[in-house]
Amino acid sequence: MQNLKLFITGHKGFETLLFHELRDILGSGNATLEKKYGGVEVSAGIEAVYRVCLHSRLANRVFCELGRAQVEDETRLYQAVYQIDWGAHLNARDSIAVSATASRSRLEHTHYVALKAKDAIVDQFRESCGSRPVVEKKQPDFQVHINIHHNQASISLDLSGESLHRRGYRLQHAGAPLKEHLAAALLMQAGWERPRSAVRRLVDPMCGSGTFAIEAAMMAANIAPGLQRSYFGFNKWRLHQPDLWQACIEQARQAVEPHNGAIVFASDYDAGALEIARANAARAQVDNMIEFSHQQVGELELPPFQGDTLVICNPPWGKRLQGEQELAGIYADLGNAVRRLAPASLAIISANPDLLHRLKLKRISRKDVRNGPLECLFAIFATVGDKQAAKVTPAVSVVADEIAVPLRNRLTKNARHLQRWARRNDISCYRIYDADLPEFSFALDRYQSEIDPEVEWYHLQEYQAPATIEADTAQYRIGVAADVVRELFSIPDDRLFCKTRSRQRGSSQYQKQAGRNEFYQVREGEASLLINLSDYLDSGLFLDHRITRELVYQRSAGKSVLNLFCYTGAVGVQAGLGGASSVVNVDLSPTYLNWARENHLLNELNDELRYQFLRADIVELLNRPEQFALQQSYDLIFFDPPSFSNSSKMQQTLDIQRDHEDLIRLAMNLLAADGLLLFSTNRRGFKLAETTGQSYRVLDITHSTIPEDFKRNPKIHRCWEIRHRA
Repeated sequence: MQNLKLFITGHKGFETLLFHELRDILGSGNATLEKKYGGVEVSAGIEAVYRVCLHSRLANRVFCELGRAQVEDETRLYQAVYQIDWGAHLNARDSIAVSATASRSRLEHTHYVALKAKDAIVDQFRESCGSRPVVEKKQPDFQVHINIHHNQASISLDLSGESLHRRGYRLQHAGAPLKEHLAAALLMQAGWERPRSAVRRLVDPMCGSGTFAIEAAMMAANIAPGLQRSYFGFNKWRLHQPDLWQACIEQARQAVEPHNGAIVFASDYDAGALEIARANAARAQVDNMIEFSHQQVGELELPPFQGDTLVICNPPWGKRLQGEQELAGIYADLGNAVRRLAPASLAIISANPDLLHRLKLKRISRKDVRNGPLECLFAIFATVGDKQAAKVTPAVSVVADEIAVPLRNRLTKNARHLQRWARRNDISCYRIYDADLPEFSFALDRYQSEIDPEVEWYHLQEYQAPATIEADTAQYRIGVAADVVRELFSIPDDRLFCKTRSRQRGSSQYQKQAGRNEFYQVREGEASLLINLSDYLDSGLFLDHRITRELVYQRSAGKSVLNLFCYTGAVGVQAGLGGASSVVNVDLSPTYLNWARENHLLNELNDELRYQFLRADIVELLNRPEQFALQQSYDLIFFDPPSFSNSSKMQQTLDIQRDHEDLIRLAMNLLAADGLLLFSTNRRGFKLAETTGQSYRVLDITHSTIPEDFKRNPKIHRCWEIRHRA
């Protein structure tokens, strides 16, 4: 029999895993495989279809291509479908369903494409034998699929019938379960495989309907996932070979190893979900391999185990939980539970990656994954040494590039000096380079993980090139710079974050640029702080204000503190850790207020009466403080406004050069008689109004607040102490 042209799809992003799985299932002698975007192309006989439908844990569809044609319009589409000999595949009275997908093509309306294809099939049968197939959407005898890409149509039979993730065991579910083939892919990604399962323990402490545990047990016992299915798209296919199919089924049954010694635990706080999971496991015939228990994740207790433990879970999710600490607490409890099971690793698929820092575990890998409508992160963490971390292989060697030599020399010199300085002063986050060389105009910051000090992240911010520099030249130079940084500091791609810093106006520097929502935990002085290196132009921690924040820490004991334009709350945290009697953090952005709140909670500053977060237009607040329930006066006010802001949420625009005199006067109205106002700005060319110096005692402390790593750029900010006159 001639080979069939098959296209086997799986979950997007796991094509490599699918390719290796199919190669193991089909062998290398009887099939030709090629990995493609979205799946694997296979040339093989009909036995390959049977084996994939029975054994593949990662596939969801098996398409058999019957024809291919260029289709710029509906007429050519109709002709392409009509020209296929449909009588060679189905009978006139069989039921059919037609589906379509289209991309970058003139025919974009997929419902219309499916309708025209159905008409062509029906017309062929009506004209050849006077009868026609009937349309049946639910479990038809034949599923026909049309895929059009760049006006090229592939016309296929879906031999899986319905998605292969439907194993047949999950008749009920609890909450929002993972599809079975995605759960299997994540298990494989985490390293769960049959040869090692006998010496490794798997634990799902938030099992829900039991998908992870059941898939893991089926893998360990070598139970083919398609054994319990009765409906496939090839059941009534004219090329179907029932005897060969039955032989494949019998071979799969003989290969089952129900007593291979794998240990699988599944627990959940929801007793109803556990009952569903037990019933699903019984239908999958692995209930004897899984130990279910009714436990909260924070109280998880398991028997001692001599080997390695893999914890895998899909925690509850929701929109970012501002004010809801329950989900944040679950992540903290999960991290504690994994540490109690050490040596252990945790594999977690999370729709709330901004909470992963609460695990306080060492991350060794990450992968973006889509779970239904949710953009998620699949991350693997460890409790012990980073034995599984990927080796760093620079993408390209730049040593031979002459333009890179002076940059490499300067970075080496700066890094050597600053590393010694940082160690002496217990500083883990600092600037290494700031446009020292005119042809390489970028800033480079280094951040060290507090959780795993061996992990460092680098934040490269390219300054927008002047109009005199060709765009291609600027792009080439920044590419060289990124390569030099990777090679010089021996870091993988996922630990270097590159951005372009164009000329910013006001709050535009705070606008979101990406959506990873992933936070990393770093340390500054006594404070643990969260940074985000992917989603915003800035990281959430202005390194040039390190000394200024230290001043706040030193001067806050017993003081009431008002933190205006609080951003991510780092100043408020230092005030709280310094012993402030109260801290009020004010900002107009709910995103940054929530970030500030998370920073306070990270440092156990969780007394809601002492540490408050107020969303307000600060210009309006200073003009009408009585409307915002502020106390009459504060001992310490930190005031670091943006240079310019025209946020739609503000009542009026803010220009700090134009408005600072009035704003300082209004802020001083809230300052206690013996209090201190710390005023700072990064507005280039800023000049403090003479009347401010005449009205108040003003001390310029700029020079003493510029840290060592910013000495090459002393104009990074200006800072003053302002007090009432006696």
